[in-house]
Amino acid sequence: MSHWQPSASLATLRRRAALLQAIRDFFAAREVIEVTTPLMCSHTVTDPFLVPFTTRYREIPDGEEKTYYLQTSPEYAMKRLLAAGMGSIYQICPAFRNEEVGREHNPEFTLLEWYRVDFTHHDLMHEIDDMLQKILRMPPAMHLSYRECFIEFCGIDIFLAKPHQLLAVCEKLGLSFSSALEANDADTLMQIIMQAAIEPKLGFDAPTFVVDYPKSQAALARLNADGKTAARFELYINGVEIANGYYECLDPIEQANRFAGDNQKRAQLGKPSVNVDTYLLEAMQQGLPKCAGVAMGLERLMMIAGEQKSLQQCMSFAIDRA
Repeated sequence: MSHWQPSASLATLRRRAALLQAIRDFFAAREVIEVTTPLMCSHTVTDPFLVPFTTRYREIPDGEEKTYYLQTSPEYAMKRLLAAGMGSIYQICPAFRNEEVGREHNPEFTLLEWYRVDFTHHDLMHEIDDMLQKILRMPPAMHLSYRECFIEFCGIDIFLAKPHQLLAVCEKLGLSFSSALEANDADTLMQIIMQAAIEPKLGFDAPTFVVDYPKSQAALARLNADGKTAARFELYINGVEIANGYYECLDPIEQANRFAGDNQKRAQLGKPSVNVDTYLLEAMQQGLPKCAGVAMGLERLMMIAGEQKSLQQCMSFAIDRA
């Protein structure tokens, strides 16, 4: 096939259009408002494991160039709308991550992201489950805690394990590391084990929510009452991560501390620091409403639902044809 032609079949692109319409109808029935936010912003995420694309903007009044980032997610800007009083919102938009191309990855992809005011993460998981059943005729979802996943598939309790025990699991699985620092960082070891040994086994009988991540992996989620776990979940279907969601942290000081922690880890891993998004922190100081939010990979969802071999087969032009 010539590279001028689409990556996806025309039949798949028509199914994609139908899915987008069904999603919009789903939210319209619940009075959730569709919004649009910038894809190119002056700040980006501090997550040590995400690499954004950058560009230089020259036409600014003082004549100096300024770095802008293609967004890995519209999350920060959407939260600014929440703080302004927009209410429950959703967005379907491109997102960009400077990473390898593979079955589940393309540098440009489509996110469905939404935030529900006065929802907990449990309420949001129920809504996701409802969407999957109504739109894609999937069976009711299952739930497993992060701790249960490690006990069931690796025979190790993450709340008792030391880094050397996690390292032993990695070595048993034949997993490698890019640096000695990674081999001594418990969070990095847990993520490596999760991705390589646990995720591929999840969600085959039914969509599966993994809940109660360690507090060290809270990201933008609030902590649970136990003080050990975060009100965060991820959704897996047929061994593929489809969505990541939080009962959102509302404390700007706590969030600023987490951003600082991310930059410390970036330094330990030999990565450049990232300027913290002060616009988001100012919005949080103004006051975010109690809410839960989730980001869902649209092409990954289509790949699983349509039994495609890769997410590139669910988009009009993948990176090799862009």
